[in-house]
Amino acid sequence: MSKEIIIMFSTAMTFLLLARLVALKCGLVDKPGGRKQHKGEIPLVGGISFYCAIVMFYLFWPEVLPHTEAHFLPYLLSISLLLFVGIADDRFDLPVVPRVFIQALSAVIIMVDGFYLQTFGKVLGQYELLLGPIGYLVTLFATWAAINAFNMVDGVDGLLGSVASATFAALMVAFMLAGAHTRAMWCLLMIVALIPYLMFNMGWIVSKRLKVFMGDAGSMVIGFTMLWLIILGTQGDDAVMAPVSALWLIALPLMDMVTIMVRRIRRGQSPFHPDRDHLHHILMRSGLTGRQTVGVMTLLTATFAGIGIVLSQFGTPEWLSLVAFLVLFSGYFVTNNRLQKRNPDLRKKHNSPHKITVNGDLPASNR
Repeated sequence: MSKEIIIMFSTAMTFLLLARLVALKCGLVDKPGGRKQHKGEIPLVGGISFYCAIVMFYLFWPEVLPHTEAHFLPYLLSISLLLFVGIADDRFDLPVVPRVFIQALSAVIIMVDGFYLQTFGKVLGQYELLLGPIGYLVTLFATWAAINAFNMVDGVDGLLGSVASATFAALMVAFMLAGAHTRAMWCLLMIVALIPYLMFNMGWIVSKRLKVFMGDAGSMVIGFTMLWLIILGTQGDDAVMAPVSALWLIALPLMDMVTIMVRRIRRGQSPFHPDRDHLHHILMRSGLTGRQTVGVMTLLTATFAGIGIVLSQFGTPEWLSLVAFLVLFSGYFVTNNRLQKRNPDLRKKHNSPHKITVNGDLPASNR
């Protein structure tokens, strides 16, 4: 185990340093302006190092699961497509349509291989809710949801990496409790692959001048990886947890995405319309610092995931677990909207060129 951890960390760190240099030369950087309040041009390479670490493990250490899983090659092809379109989006700011198309294509690739959501489990009581052909459509929407949920989390230094690490840790625990130790090890390695990015992004040990961002390429690869592991853990003969348990593992990113999309639609806007009303923005306008916001959201992610795992371990009926999740979702929705109304984005009121565009009293995220 220690050997694999050292190799994964070293690989991710090496590719992060190399990608950072290349990104600065080819303009793959995030520039300040508008909603982006960071200083200087920051390389968007966190996702590249994460992806390269996965590929290197597949090429040189294929004995490490889930590389030996039958569905790994389609997964690798899917995240390769997502990485390239993500890099193009980070560099050239692509419109929504090509991004959505590639995300759909990534889902189709794994579905052609027979890897998709086939059942929702026994959420109807003693009867299993089999999806049949509808499962392909559900998998497609689940792909969009997972990718965009983690993409929307990327707004404060360290937030995406910390929330993703907490989710990978929850998946690791779920696999370990079920005796699927090799899959659990892979989840641990995913956390290790994120550590170099967190070190540079949050200024741990390394100089803040070496800061990097994850980029859309990284958030899409991470979101898809989460979905792939969830399908791996909830579907088929080797399933280790109920599908409803997976909702608890990704509860916070999922609830934040749905809440903000509903809010945008109510305003008559596109659900993909950019704004500063995500949970991390609201928490920071409420008075929390960036680090405190990361801590609170990571703790919430771990808590929600822990509840789901505990419910599963105590044999809670799946329909009851679903009801509990919907109650939590409703409470989150109401609380989030109240906080947003109490702490609105005052920058919207300063959109005139003759007015101040940034309120210095409001902390700002880097994205």
